[in-house]
Amino acid sequence: MSDVSSNLREVTLQRYERYLNPGLAVLLKFMGLEEAELQAEGCWVTATSGKRFLDCLGGPGVFTLGHRPPTVVAAVQAQLERMPLSSHILPNPLLGELGERLAEVTPSDLQFSFVCNSGAEAVEAALKLARAHTRRPHFVAAEGAFHGKTWGALSASGRQVYREPFEPLLPGFTHVPFGDAEALAAAVDEQTAAVILEPIQCEAGIRIPPDGYLQAAREICDRHGALLILDEIQTGLARTGKWLACDWEDVCPDLLTLGKALGGGVMPIGAVVARPPVWEVFADNPYLHTSTFGGSPLACAAALAALASLQEPHVAESCRARGSQLLEGCRELQATYPETVTAVRGRGLLVALEFADSDLGGLVISGLVQRRVLAAFALNAPQVLRLEPPAIITEKEVQLVLSALRGALADTAALLAD
Repeated sequence: MSDVSSNLREVTLQRYERYLNPGLAVLLKFMGLEEAELQAEGCWVTATSGKRFLDCLGGPGVFTLGHRPPTVVAAVQAQLERMPLSSHILPNPLLGELGERLAEVTPSDLQFSFVCNSGAEAVEAALKLARAHTRRPHFVAAEGAFHGKTWGALSASGRQVYREPFEPLLPGFTHVPFGDAEALAAAVDEQTAAVILEPIQCEAGIRIPPDGYLQAAREICDRHGALLILDEIQTGLARTGKWLACDWEDVCPDLLTLGKALGGGVMPIGAVVARPPVWEVFADNPYLHTSTFGGSPLACAAALAALASLQEPHVAESCRARGSQLLEGCRELQATYPETVTAVRGRGLLVALEFADSDLGGLVISGLVQRRVLAAFALNAPQVLRLEPPAIITEKEVQLVLSALRGALADTAALLAD
């Protein structure tokens, strides 16, 4: 490593300690994540030292097309030369085009979109619109859910460690066990504005509900006149092997939130897409809910290019094929190390390894980093290693990931045996 790259690494960590997040700096050091990233392309991230890391976390879920996909980069570069931000007075052609595309690529009953800067903002908008449309006070969410860390999104999320420092949060939220249709039915009534669910709980450790759960949620909401919000910020846009995770059950929500991969790995963007009746709240006041930077020409250019690429059949096909390869390989490793890996589950390129405890998971993640594979634990389940590589990952690269996992697990087992 050159003196320049070594110095940049040290200076970056010092700046994290002094100006950003001292606790995160300590965690990065502990996990061996001290290299400073410099550039990325495809599935690989290059550090200032020149070391290359296979990105098996992917944002998480942001880099479905990989880092710096050429078509998305080109679209953003071209728009940058024309008009990066909107005047907010004249109509934005790219925003109009993106709204049309979102209506085309989401379930047929969805038509109107609000475009913002992140998934959490999309959730905030969905909650506000559900309240405004129904005029009801209550929401039902799931235990273990993760919808973001802004006030309303955090109120809907289901891990106390993130909630407790900011309580009291917004009133009126009830949390029920994820995947339990009976518990959901018991919690929803005529005072419920909406039920908000992830089709698969990603930050809870890639928890997949029983077949028919989303259909049951749709029926429960219809029975009580409540809206169904599906959070597809991480599961949507081909990640699970279908265009949307709700497509596995052919369920159409009243409001659908998108983000992460929508920006093509180049621009931050989020969106909520809704049925027309929900949008009636804008009839009297079109400025009822707005965003200064949401739907900027740059972000819209990225999203339009990303949607065109993500809809190519090979993307979902790759998520299914490479996901099956990764899942099968992880199950073989579980059979070899049953005392360390207690469960393996996944759908498409959403794969989880659950460990006996979070300390074991930390050791394995550190072992992966040593072998130049980037991965991380799930925010709401620190004992779970979550793997979300880009859809462009090759069969050979998946084998590299599995080889690194095998080595990291062997090292961990040897350490425990001493």
